[in-house]
Amino acid sequence: MSINVKSTFVKPFFALVLLALLWGYNWVVMKGGLEDIAALWFGAIRTLVPALLLLMLLPLLGRPIKPPPLSYVIPLGLLQTAGFVGFMMWALRTGAAGETAVIVFTMPLWLTLMAHVVLHERLSRLQWLALGIAGLGLFMMIAPWRGHLAMASSLFALLSGITWAGGSIWQKRFGHRYRLDLLNVTAWQMLWGGLAILLMAALFEPWHLNATPHLWWVLFYNIVPAGALGWLLWIYALHNLPTRVAGFGSLMIPTVGVL
Repeated sequence: MSINVKSTFVKPFFALVLLALLWGYNWVVMKGGLEDIAALWFGAIRTLVPALLLLMLLPLLGRPIKPPPLSYVIPLGLLQTAGFVGFMMWALRTGAAGETAVIVFTMPLWLTLMAHVVLHERLSRLQWLALGIAGLGLFMMIAPWRGHLAMASSLFALLSGITWAGGSIWQKRFGHRYRLDLLNVTAWQMLWGGLAILLMAALFEPWHLNATPHLWWVLFYNIVPAGALGWLLWIYALHNLPTRVAGFGSLMIPTVGVL
């Protein structure tokens, strides 16, 4: 039995490792791209285009094209895509890539706390102590005594991690109620989240784009490897691993980003 359990975790854990490489390197890619494109418009492009590509791919692969229940997929998209990506792009606009990555990926801290409250995943005293130490470290990293721009960047990064954790909890809490195709869910949640980012960009950020060869590389990397493939890997890992394992496994991502 233990051998079977371990074997069922091999593929989703490998998906997390591959995701760490793709998303970790992407922090440097995204920061460089913001020199040539406005932050929220970048966020909208990097979510909407992969979503449309995945939707076009669904019938070719014999997968269902019908959207999941809106009561499930819209909140998932708003939290896991719009909140995570939108706040992250705002944070990167004024913050360093490495520091932003580390704060965003305090996500496992919030994921563990939310799982305790919502999913009733109990924590030991040692785990509570670890969370307290992590919270203190987070406070020191945000450093509210710093300048306004640095503080704003840290808060946006923090909100990015919190909304991502909220989306993951939403998926774990309600996803098993429906017999959904993971590729279908990935595409539709990215579409709804991308539309929300597009609306925010149109309302609050002027259009800005310098069509340089470097920007086209940045957009390609964010649309295909980090976008369509990356989200599919994350949802697959989250769907098949315990919540805390998936959350803390994602800490490999900022490690790659800082390196």
